[in-house]
Amino acid sequence: MVEPELRSGMTLDELTALPTVLDLVTAARALGIGRTTAYELARRDRFPCPLIRVGGGYRVPTAGLLRVLGLSGSREPVG
Repeated sequence: MVEPELRSGMTLDELTALPTVLDLVTAARALGIGRTTAYELARRDRFPCPLIRVGGGYRVPTAGLLRVLGLSGSREPVG
């Protein structure tokens, strides 16, 4: 059986297997947005979840990404 995607570009299994911190492109994929849009939103401080600026790049804490997607640290939807 194929697992459906949950309001994102990733399945629930993929989302729960993510490491603690992600690169911007992986976070964008989870949100279902493209790379160019992700970098534009990050540059404008408009990315939908918290970002950490590291040198010339961005890192995304997975906990914040999961909250934006309506998921807790568990496999169950929030609320």
